[in-house]
Amino acid sequence: MHPFSLVICAAAWHNKKYMETVSKQQILHDFTSWWRDEFAVAHKANTIKLSHLSQFTINPFLWSYLAYYLRGNSNARSLAEALILPRALGTSVNTIFGTRFQQFVVHYFQDAYGSTTPGVDIEFEDKIDHRKKYCQLKAGPNVVNNDDIKTVVDHFDALRRLARTNHVDVRDSDCIFGLLYGKPEEKSGVIKTIERSYPVYIGQEFWHHFTGDDTFYIDLIQAIGEIANEFDLSEIVEETIVKLAQDIREKYPEITE
Repeated sequence: MHPFSLVICAAAWHNKKYMETVSKQQILHDFTSWWRDEFAVAHKANTIKLSHLSQFTINPFLWSYLAYYLRGNSNARSLAEALILPRALGTSVNTIFGTRFQQFVVHYFQDAYGSTTPGVDIEFEDKIDHRKKYCQLKAGPNVVNNDDIKTVVDHFDALRRLARTNHVDVRDSDCIFGLLYGKPEEKSGVIKTIERSYPVYIGQEFWHHFTGDDTFYIDLIQAIGEIANEFDLSEIVEETIVKLAQDIREKYPEITE
């Protein structure tokens, strides 16, 4: 289950049309402010933490190999870079994005809210068919794995059984698996398996159903592109590498430059 799924009693559904009361430009402004003040700050803090070896579980078979693969040597700096770069530019930032972006969605789009239904992350009114949707939400296609198939399908099946018992009109098409970014051709075999049972909205399609605006997804991406030059943290990355390299030298004194 996604970390923001909450297993508590059901809450009342409300129907406020956020996109009708707040301009797209205001939402995009809020989005860039959130990126600058929350997402980027968290990314920076997580990068700084990587200055100590205690932050890593080292694979001794791969460590030197990756240092040579990256820099052609296995000195302390190359070993530090082999540890830091995948985390700072890969796993760490993707984790931050996935969790914090969902918080942004729930907070700023007030006709969507964190779901109280087991296995459902958000509930919202679909702006295309105007039906209430129960959505399991993931960041993108690369974070979906085999374990998600049973989890997603079983939770949606349980939701529909309960709806039938309580005489609530919940259709197969009302239970959706949403991906915040990606393209239809990037759907993995796992995603296609989920799609055999319930709809999958990926990238532009998700945002179109979510906001009613078929260009909103592209506008979000462009908004970040316009402020990307504010986030030159190369000095922070360099300082973190230098500190980690020193930690490596102290713990592995046999390593020489």
